Amino acid sequence: MNSFISIERLQSNLRNKFELSSQSLLKIHVWWYGRRENWVGIRNEAIFRVKVAVRVRPFNQREKDRGSKCCIKMKEKTTTITNLDDSSAEPKLFTFDYSYWSHDGFTMSEEGVSVAASPDSTYASQRTVFSDLGQGVLNNAYEGFNTSLFAYGQTGSGKSYSMVGYGANKGIVPITCDELFQTVEKNADPNLKYIVSFSMLEIYNECVRDLLIKTNPKGGLQVRQNPSIGAFYVQGLTKQVVGSYKAIEAKMEEGTSNRTVASTAMNATSSRAHTVVTIQFDQIKKNEVGEETKRTSIINLVDLAGSERAASTGATGDRLKEGANINKSLSALGNVISALADASTGKKKVMVPYRDSVLTKLLQNALGGNSKTIMIAALSPADINFDETLSTLRYADRAKQIKNKAVVNENPMDKLIRELKEENEKLKRALGGELNEGNVGMTPEEAANMRKQMEEEIRAQLEANMSAMADMEDNDRTEIAQQQFNKEQLELLEREKEKNTTPHITNLNEDAALSGVIHHLIKPGESVVGRKECDSDPHICLSGLSILKSHAVFSRVEGTVVIKPGVVGAKTKVNGQALNGERTLVHQDRILFGSNHMYVYIDPLSRESDEDLNIDWEFAQKEIAQAKGFQTGGDGKLSKEQQLAQEQVLELLPMVGESNEISEELNKHKSFEVILISDEISLSERSRSARVMVKMKNLLNGNTWLWERPKFLNRRYLMQDLYQRFLGGDDISCPQDEDPFWDPPCDLLIGTSNAFLQALAYGIDMDDPILITDYKGEEQGQMFVKIAPCDAAGNSLGDEYFVEESTELLGKPYHYKVTVLSSEMNDLRFSVGSYVKYKVDGDEEYTQTDTLTDTCTPHFNHSRVIDIPMVTQETLDYFENSCITFLVYGCQADRADDTHLSHLSTKELRQKEETSGIVRNTALARQITKHSLDEAAALKAEILLLKRRNEILTKKEKRIQSIVTEWGKKSAEEQAFDPFYRAVSAAAFSSGTMLKSAATVITQVIKAQKLKESSLQSSIDSSLQPPLVSKAAGSKACSIM
Repeated sequence: MNSFISIERLQSNLRNKFELSSQSLLKIHVWWYGRRENWVGIRNEAIFRVKVAVRVRPFNQREKDRGSKCCIKMKEKTTTITNLDDSSAEPKLFTFDYSYWSHDGFTMSEEGVSVAASPDSTYASQRTVFSDLGQGVLNNAYEGFNTSLFAYGQTGSGKSYSMVGYGANKGIVPITCDELFQTVEKNADPNLKYIVSFSMLEIYNECVRDLLIKTNPKGGLQVRQNPSIGAFYVQGLTKQVVGSYKAIEAKMEEGTSNRTVASTAMNATSSRAHTVVTIQFDQIKKNEVGEETKRTSIINLVDLAGSERAASTGATGDRLKEGANINKSLSALGNVISALADASTGKKKVMVPYRDSVLTKLLQNALGGNSKTIMIAALSPADINFDETLSTLRYADRAKQIKNKAVVNENPMDKLIRELKEENEKLKRALGGELNEGNVGMTPEEAANMRKQMEEEIRAQLEANMSAMADMEDNDRTEIAQQQFNKEQLELLEREKEKNTTPHITNLNEDAALSGVIHHLIKPGESVVGRKECDSDPHICLSGLSILKSHAVFSRVEGTVVIKPGVVGAKTKVNGQALNGERTLVHQDRILFGSNHMYVYIDPLSRESDEDLNIDWEFAQKEIAQAKGFQTGGDGKLSKEQQLAQEQVLELLPMVGESNEISEELNKHKSFEVILISDEISLSERSRSARVMVKMKNLLNGNTWLWERPKFLNRRYLMQDLYQRFLGGDDISCPQDEDPFWDPPCDLLIGTSNAFLQALAYGIDMDDPILITDYKGEEQGQMFVKIAPCDAAGNSLGDEYFVEESTELLGKPYHYKVTVLSSEMNDLRFSVGSYVKYKVDGDEEYTQTDTLTDTCTPHFNHSRVIDIPMVTQETLDYFENSCITFLVYGCQADRADDTHLSHLSTKELRQKEETSGIVRNTALARQITKHSLDEAAALKAEILLLKRRNEILTKKEKRIQSIVTEWGKKSAEEQAFDPFYRAVSAAAFSSGTMLKSAATVITQVIKAQKLKESSLQSSIDSSLQPPLVSKAAGSKACSIM
């Protein structure tokens, strides 16, 4: 106990001097009692730099649809990336150990394997990548080194293809495992024995899940640290001995299936999870005197989460930071790599933050310890992914600077067992030790908590040591494991045979690697789909949001399968349409149970041909979006911005549905909806781009919020975390400002009004009322604005001012005045306050009116003079083709809930809204109606312009007719030319070119004074008639009597 007393003194001194917490003191204690020399034996130590490879894949369908261009070039070890949207930007060059070009230059062999299309092709095949990287993993394992292989890159960049592969194109992991067991099977040495163990885990939201078991403990498995060697390990992680490559393949399929079930039930996003496959390769050799020596290699194969998520889905502008730890592990990994790179370059006193996340704890050895490490960074070639690809290249460039000290792990077996037993005795003594509370300076409560934590750490280490000793003493594990595997394979073959002849449903997942791994057979008679906890176990067990005890029922009679709701209100969709009654299923029908259990119905006996449609997650989501009214096509005619909006709609629709389900289950009285908001600046340019946003509405008082995509994604993860704690029985009550379903009242964009500017090009005022329409194109009120030409001081030019041809304005100064007079709002709740914002051409900031309160009919009386020093063709184009978009905002108050609604649940309130038509999924109407309204507003402005031009011309025509008539009635003596000329000029020369030409003809006729009065009248009539005919108004030419 002397060492224990010493640690008490050390703790007391440290606590008093540095005011350390009990948790810090616990770590010191664990380190102290476990200190001892490193394992002795055969230790061959060497320094190795992390090998880094990058690989670029072909375009995927999304990138092809968007007309993407390749921004990546490779030559030998050099990778170049170019920003094609910025012609002035210099290409960026990176050099790695390997740069693999897999973008093009390949063809398919008869076996379906991608190979180089010609001898001079630079295409890197799967076998090429394995030869460079996977073979190194194998060689390291044979030599007894720990080795790790990371796959890094954005979601969809090709990580899984390189690591696992598809079909005949097997990736590094299966080829490595296959080659490993080929070596094992060829072993003919009776004194050499191989043991291969397999484990598979997933890290999601800082929780560790064992993928070889169906049910994990609440909160996931605990990550502990072995104080003897400082390494971290997962307590209770399943480690199964495997006797063949087929056994590993089966375990990986089992892990993938369990991962899919768990992620679907938890509403987890698979692209946000890290998957770690660990293979322990033991070589036990007996020498001449019968002593056994074990050489151990730990092979870590790591598929990291999508790297783009750490940045592009950040909580920009959100008052709540991302508390769900979604991005924590990747951010921590980046920090660790940066710190290790600094340390490798000779920087002093570098602290490596391994403890900042679960991922970095478990990868401590792989990143900066006893391991030979390889990283493969997967790249998208598309210019639309430039930012994410550049980020990946910089990440990989940083990683290549890391250096590790790799050690051959070889020790005598009896020595290993003896040391483990000695350590266990030491742990048991520490477990029975006492804490001297007075010396340490702890309160009784702190001492009790510290004792509890110490006991948990010690017991976990005892358990790990006992497991290690059992593994060493059990020499028959491989044979037993192989027997179990053979039995499982027979059962699997029977299930496969039955699946090929029986109707069944197969899962779809956003991660292609997780699709088609869950199958449910539909037996003759009735098959119930529902929760596990119902009174009688359902035939098909599902769990998660909106899954009811008896959710749906399949009825199979002879060759027909019918599906119907299990109970009223069960949420099921077939081919995007709600299931309200019985429906006969057809081969490849898509079925959605609840909010995220997506399946495709397969009837192997009714297939019309062997060529099925390519039904995947995206296909099913597009179908649901179309059923809700969203446009998902475009036939290649959409702009990049519109295509991006479509992709975001498809991404957000299932997430919004999930958020609504969580709101219902937690009774948060909030509803969510995907909406399209026309971009104000783009609208001013008469384009059709839109922003995808999510609307949250308080169902009790009507308050509404519009969230940008990043903010909603952040809130969604927080909602998921809250829901998981709810399922775990935790108390989920929290302060209001920490609730992901709450936001303080904020100003809301009620709608927009568009004032088109064609009239300005002809010097005409625009002062008609214009509608205020929301994102759906629904009328929310009207605005009264006036846009009129003026002088520099803002004074009106009068009704007489008019320009017939807009080109007359070129090269001249021009002024116009924007006046926001008033507005009328339909919704009384915006009587709290309202204001208007707008921009004109050249503005960087919005101009805003005063906020007027306590009225739904505010009179803003706001005006602003716009000065144009010199009119250019661009100015005229702006007038002809653009509009000023007035954004009308309403102020919201934290109003009391409607007492008539407070007794209703969230589900009832949402049903009430849907029934009453308040919430309508009219996204198609949004696109068509809003588009039509904008076109109608533009056409209306043009019609008004033509009418006003016609009115002015008609007015001038009548004025000239009146002047000429009056002059004609005078006697020859009274017909003074100069006054007549001035009168005609005053009327005509202010009216544009048509009337100017008419006036010129008149004056020329009068100056001649050689014609008779009748001839003069006839000449004037014939001269004035062509230009004064107005087709719009149908006016007649004047006739001088």
